[in-house]
Amino acid sequence: MLERLETEVFLALTEELHFGRTAERLRLSTGRVSQVVKALERRIGVPLFDRSSRSVRLTPVGRQLAADLAPVVAAMEEAVRRAVDAGRGVTGGLRVAFLGEWTAPVLFRAVALFGERHPECRVDVREVQLSNSRASLEDGSIDILLASYPFGGMAVGPVLLSERRLLAVPAGHPLAAEASVSLEVLGDHPVVQYPAVTSVGFKRDRTPDRTPSGRAVPKGPSGSTFSEMLSLVALGRGVLPVGEHCRRYYPRPDLAYVPIHDAPPIERGPVWLPGNTTERVRAFVRAAAEVAAAAGR
Repeated sequence: MLERLETEVFLALTEELHFGRTAERLRLSTGRVSQVVKALERRIGVPLFDRSSRSVRLTPVGRQLAADLAPVVAAMEEAVRRAVDAGRGVTGGLRVAFLGEWTAPVLFRAVALFGERHPECRVDVREVQLSNSRASLEDGSIDILLASYPFGGMAVGPVLLSERRLLAVPAGHPLAAEASVSLEVLGDHPVVQYPAVTSVGFKRDRTPDRTPSGRAVPKGPSGSTFSEMLSLVALGRGVLPVGEHCRRYYPRPDLAYVPIHDAPPIERGPVWLPGNTTERVRAFVRAAAEVAAAAGR
């Protein structure tokens, strides 16, 4: 078994790849970090790091040990976190956020139910934008986000909201008079793109590169916010697949929304950092699922 200090020093050094920064991060001396690494390498029998005066790199054995050890340590930390949460109950604070006005009502109802059940836990509600939704989860500004799926790299809760897909087109566009369209029409018109910060999986779902038959989909300009993307559509720069809620929350005389009859529904629900799966988060997700079920989605 590795000692705790050996584990902490090894994993910190695999991230920093610098003895000085590792020492500063762990509040040790550089010499102590070097001693711990050398002792660990003697125990294992091979070098874990290649060192030079200019760089520190993991050896193949070091990379394998890091890959095997990191998830074990993370699981141990999560187990301790769960035990602490269970002992304390659902107290403290929880920061939840929504992305898009139409998701707010179900979130607010979940906040109300959660507050009734756990009055000792304060809930702060915030709104995020496409540009900072992922960053807000990653930097700890929020604990839970009610977002559109797929949302890669996050823990994902149950589907709370589901809606048909529509195609947003300029009001005078030839497709505006159609009763419905197929996804194949995306191959005939530029499609407005989501900002670069959105994940590849999300973009592939909302603005695919190819139609169902395999035709390439022309890429239109990108918008930094959803409202800006709709404005690009209104200006004739492209079309955009959207959710049915747009008819109610984004009614515009310069836009038309046409159902896409062969597209799967858009689904939304809670997402959070896997390492932040606290009892507070789990309790809130349960409350949100109950609220959505009672409303019949």
